[in-house]
Amino acid sequence: MKHKEAFFKGYQDFNIYYQYWLPESSPKAILLVAHGFGEHSGRYLNVVNYFVPKGFAVYALDHRGHGRSDGERVNVDSFQDYVKDLKTYFNIVRKENPKGKIFLIGHSMGSVISLLYAIEYQEELNGLITSGGGLSKPNDPPMARPKPGEGLSTAMLSRDPAVIKAYENDPLVYHGPIPAGFAMFKEISSLYDSVTQIKLPVLVMAGNGGPDGARSRVLYERIASKDKILKLYEGLLHEIFNEPEHPQVMADMEKWLAGRI
Repeated sequence: MKHKEAFFKGYQDFNIYYQYWLPESSPKAILLVAHGFGEHSGRYLNVVNYFVPKGFAVYALDHRGHGRSDGERVNVDSFQDYVKDLKTYFNIVRKENPKGKIFLIGHSMGSVISLLYAIEYQEELNGLITSGGGLSKPNDPPMARPKPGEGLSTAMLSRDPAVIKAYENDPLVYHGPIPAGFAMFKEISSLYDSVTQIKLPVLVMAGNGGPDGARSRVLYERIASKDKILKLYEGLLHEIFNEPEHPQVMADMEKWLAGRI
């Protein structure tokens, strides 16, 4: 396994950190990871350690304001700032893999970014995988929002105490309050109508141990793709890639990918 890291110039000349892991031979496909709120690309080693030995390449960036990238911590004027950075990164990945099939994996906030990206650039992708994302129906109660000064609760992340401890002690994870007027809630509302434009192959994955399962079902139903699969895991929490059952989650993802490469 080969690991490399670097920076690229993102929107507004921000320095955006990225890293990637390559198999020993030419990759059978490329997995492009968009991480969640407050975290960073280094928290996806379960994905890396499962897929790279099986011949996949894994590319991941730190969104602006996250991890090692420039920007005010976890705050943006618009989610399109994330999409613009992801487009620049996609172009880098494509240049390095001119003929490879590229699958975008978005977790949580990263799923929102990935859905926005797919709406605009789906012809560039061979498939989309969402984890711990989803939508609410217009008449559903609004998503629970943190009170001013509150941060993200770690209790909903994983049932593995080691994962929680590592998250809480990770200096690259943002542990402060969620910004007032955080743009993601507005984006999720707008996506209810716009995800009907998505027609590429989609795998929607989530744990059923919290609200992710119901929201992911709504997302699955709204996407217009004929090739779409919903995979829910009973009892798993938000970070299905970091739950004790993550080998099964990875195996299911591998099976889905194998049918599309």
